[in-house]
Amino acid sequence: MAEGWSSYTNKKGHGMTTERKRMWGWLLYDWASQPYSTLLLTFIFAPYFTSAVIGDGVTGQSMWALMVAVVGLTLAVLGPILGAIADTTGVRRPWIVVFSILYIIGSFGLWWAVPGMENVTWILILFGIGLLGMELSLVFVNSMIPDIVGREETGKLSGNGFAIGYVGGLVLLFIMLLLLAENEEGKTLLGNPPIFGLDPETREGTRSVGPITAVWFIVFMIPFFMWIKEPRPEVKTKGAFGIALSELITTIKSLPNNVSLGSYLLSSMFYRDALFSTYTFGGIYASGVLGWSVPQIGIFGIVAGLTAAIFTWLGGYADKAFGPKRVIRFNIYVLIVVVVLIVGTSRTTFFGAVLADGSTFPDTLLYVCGAVLGAAGGILQAASRTMLVYQANDDRLTEAFGLYALAGKATAWLAPLMIFVFTEITQNQRLGFAPVIVLFGVALCLLFWVEDRRS
Repeated sequence: MAEGWSSYTNKKGHGMTTERKRMWGWLLYDWASQPYSTLLLTFIFAPYFTSAVIGDGVTGQSMWALMVAVVGLTLAVLGPILGAIADTTGVRRPWIVVFSILYIIGSFGLWWAVPGMENVTWILILFGIGLLGMELSLVFVNSMIPDIVGREETGKLSGNGFAIGYVGGLVLLFIMLLLLAENEEGKTLLGNPPIFGLDPETREGTRSVGPITAVWFIVFMIPFFMWIKEPRPEVKTKGAFGIALSELITTIKSLPNNVSLGSYLLSSMFYRDALFSTYTFGGIYASGVLGWSVPQIGIFGIVAGLTAAIFTWLGGYADKAFGPKRVIRFNIYVLIVVVVLIVGTSRTTFFGAVLADGSTFPDTLLYVCGAVLGAAGGILQAASRTMLVYQANDDRLTEAFGLYALAGKATAWLAPLMIFVFTEITQNQRLGFAPVIVLFGVALCLLFWVEDRRS
């Protein structure tokens, strides 16, 4: 792969200029796509959906969990198959275009999520389409890492990508909070109505997060498509699906003989599912359990995003120094502590101990947990990409990232479904969040069989 890029660059005669453009084009994918996770999945749209569109935290959390579970199951099926087809045909860019379009359609359509609307199913479908587009495009973008830099620099590149992505999400989150996202009184964080004359009565300021996320993605994906040109392979389309499926089945069957890769995929399946659910339901938890408004949750997102950007960048150097396995294991321990603290805290109690009336301790603790969650979660995701590059076969890297998507989403329905079931049974948002701890614990056990393959 890297040789193909090298020959392409030399043939064009651009030298380092082309290499740097290619690197920045790849990094800007994270900058362009991260707002879907930051603004829509976690800090703006999800809590708005449960508190204003649905109007009930328990029901909203259950519906949201079911939608995320369906998307996860779909991705688990499509990810590895599409990755195998891409490796067989030698083509990735067209797939990224297709799934970018899904991202744009899904996010833009959230504008029509009016407070108190009767039929919310199509809003959930639109959100799921956009989320599927983001996750599937990531399969192909991730597989380009060895094309951009050598193996020894993959940890640093992956960390920088996530760090830049978090900064992009933060920038757009600041814009939303200061100028557009209104609270129940119709005021933004600056104390003014939303700009552009948007109607605070129907929450147009908050709902604009969908179209703004779509436009942001369109603008910043332009450098990606301008600067990253794939070498022109001899495209093998005849019988490509059958060949790809056969090779994918062979790869899956070989996993029991590759204990390290198989154990890593299983471990990542559980810890990424747990992390994704923590991100997904963090804002919903803050809204339903602590009663935070959308601007308050946005500040929580800023805190988490700042620590994520800083520590993910630093994590790239830790990855290079200590190896991705140690980095992954340490941050799973940290995340377990964070989730235990979150589950043990309510508006009036802390692990059963009754707090004083009006205590701000739960708010302060959740801000601290958010900061640590952002830092540990960002580092964990970046190190995970690096780990797969070391574990996978160079010739089938897109397929490997498809399997990585399968590993991340084969049980992506599990955590949301467990949260759905526990929330329904207990009728308690806080206790409904508890299964995440178990998933992190299982992931830690599976890491025991993963080899450190840096040499």
